Amino acid sequence: MVLDINFLLVGNSRLHWAKYSKNQSKFFHTKKEEKVPDNIDLDQLIWASVGKLPNFLLNKENEIKTKDIQLSNLPDYFGIDRALACLSALKIIENPFKKDLLIADFGTILSITKLNSNGSIIGGQLIPGFLTQLKSMEQNTKNLKVPKKYEIPTKDFLINTEEAILKGVINSLTSVIKNSFNPKKDILITCGGDSQFLTKSLEANKKNIINAPNLVMEGMIIHHLSLKQLI
Repeated sequence: MVLDINFLLVGNSRLHWAKYSKNQSKFFHTKKEEKVPDNIDLDQLIWASVGKLPNFLLNKENEIKTKDIQLSNLPDYFGIDRALACLSALKIIENPFKKDLLIADFGTILSITKLNSNGSIIGGQLIPGFLTQLKSMEQNTKNLKVPKKYEIPTKDFLINTEEAILKGVINSLTSVIKNSFNPKKDILITCGGDSQFLTKSLEANKKNIINAPNLVMEGMIIHHLSLKQLI
């Protein structure tokens, strides 16, 4: 009987952890330069990666790769995070009307992935994420700086530069989703580090919008337990 299983997704900017114990999951996140959390056995750790590997050794035998995920029409070159999010959405999202699933992962990159109710990948879009856009403006201009506070402006047009930057970036991210999301045909699932913040800006039919910030990590757990026939 497996009591505790630890999982790691190596992201582009952070490390994402999950602990599965007694049919319950706990999630947390650390910076790449931080030490390995206590009670993590690296030899037994189940992991996947979309970013540069951290400075501690990971057991290659425990790596989950995109080719390991059983979904129809899933290219091997898809990021493992996108594949795991799709697997998780199929398993945990209630979809009685068999709508398409539109997954928006708000991370370093905003990845949008669409699949049908049978688990066949339709395709997607990739857009620079929230912080990526903010940092790009700071790096490529003389006077624009990353705002210190991330409060969503209520007005459409702003005098304050920081508010204008925030509004523009938020609109760029939410507008591409609104243009892709048909509430009559789709269920929108938002996930990722900035999803709880940015989901507030999506004003479409909220009955068809679900925020599942740890969707990818839940996919890792689902995949591993299904291999072990524990679910």
